[in-house]
Amino acid sequence: MNQPFKIIELTEALAKAESEAPAVAPHRHQYEELILITQGNPQHFIDFKRETLEPPCFVYVPMGKVHQFQADVHSRGWAIRYLNEFIPEAPFNFYTNFIDFATIPLAPGDCMERFYSLCRMMKTEAERPFPDYNVIRPLLQAFMAMVEGERKRNLEIQSGPKQSQLITCNNFLRILEENFRRSEGVGFYAEKMNTSVRNLNLITTHILGKSVSELIESRKLIEAKQLLLNTDKSIAEIGYELGYNEKSYFTRVFHKKIGRTPSEYKIAVQAMIA
Repeated sequence: MNQPFKIIELTEALAKAESEAPAVAPHRHQYEELILITQGNPQHFIDFKRETLEPPCFVYVPMGKVHQFQADVHSRGWAIRYLNEFIPEAPFNFYTNFIDFATIPLAPGDCMERFYSLCRMMKTEAERPFPDYNVIRPLLQAFMAMVEGERKRNLEIQSGPKQSQLITCNNFLRILEENFRRSEGVGFYAEKMNTSVRNLNLITTHILGKSVSELIESRKLIEAKQLLLNTDKSIAEIGYELGYNEKSYFTRVFHKKIGRTPSEYKIAVQAMIA
């Protein structure tokens, strides 16, 4: 992508053309992608998981993730692509370091009208002969803020977490980001947070649906996948870098959670994107 920002409307004509064309093979790209689905039931494949999207919903595809999007004839919506440096502090990237977050359900009605208004304003500016990215950037930031608001509302509807729990959970994730390569257990993080192991587990399970130990392991394995695909480091080197002192133990943990050994995962991804 030559420009820092691009927006595409998934119209009736484009959906028809995409649904009739051969499916694009799973691939990786060097930009972030936000997909807003308002109608239809397109298929989305990401990191060896496939789902049928239920509109209205939002999908975030991080840079470097192997994915495939296949529209059906009824699909409608928008695809927004941007370089990481265009919005370096995007909220979604923070959470995808720890959980396999990709899709957020959205509320119909006024919420979708506001999303559409923002998309149309971004598209109008982007299609000018000399688009002003200083105009587009705050519109995209507003779009992201609305999605993040919907994500938090979904959490509140499902489980009613208090704002203080959200703050505590985010603080824990920031500490985890600084320390996940170390072979530290749950007690280390609880002590850093000045709380008990039980309380920290209750908060992370309440907010993210995962225990502290599961989040630690998820962060390590997400990093492991990135290192496998983007470096020439050996499996033993990657495991050691992430706090696994034995290659065999790292391989067992990876296989249990991912369904493939590290070498099988690397081969499978390389075969798809070759």
